[in-house]
Amino acid sequence: MSDSEWSDRIVGERMQTDQEFAEKVAASNFSRQQWGLIMTAVEFEIESPDDPESARLVANTSKVESIVPELEKVDQARGMAAGGGRQSDDSGGLFDGVKDALGLGGGDDGTDREQLAAAEEMAQMYAGDLQEKLESKGKWEEVCVLARE
Repeated sequence: MSDSEWSDRIVGERMQTDQEFAEKVAASNFSRQQWGLIMTAVEFEIESPDDPESARLVANTSKVESIVPELEKVDQARGMAAGGGRQSDDSGGLFDGVKDALGLGGGDDGTDREQLAAAEEMAQMYAGDLQEKLESKGKWEEVCVLARE
């Protein structure tokens, strides 16, 4: 059975969870656009679908690391599109860009790790919220059955 069968069945609940989760995104360090990018790299899985009581919806975030460097670009592009042109927090200019390209920058790696950890944590929170939504609507057992087929 493919993951798409059970995941296709929960599209409505995902849309509702997206709307409700928007407050948590707004309170986070991520913009709405960044969160959207993060979610494109997240895949959902059901652990132990044989037992709906102990089954758990989890966010597989193994691909998120690949998009972390793009998160800053998303906000920079948004700032320019809004007419800002130049970001107010000058990140160091050409010299720092060259150092970063050569792997000598050193400043972004810690930030990238922090963003990755925050993205993974939020994705897991989202998975928990989505599972709660499915349980409250009486769809969790059905989804578990589809996931184990």
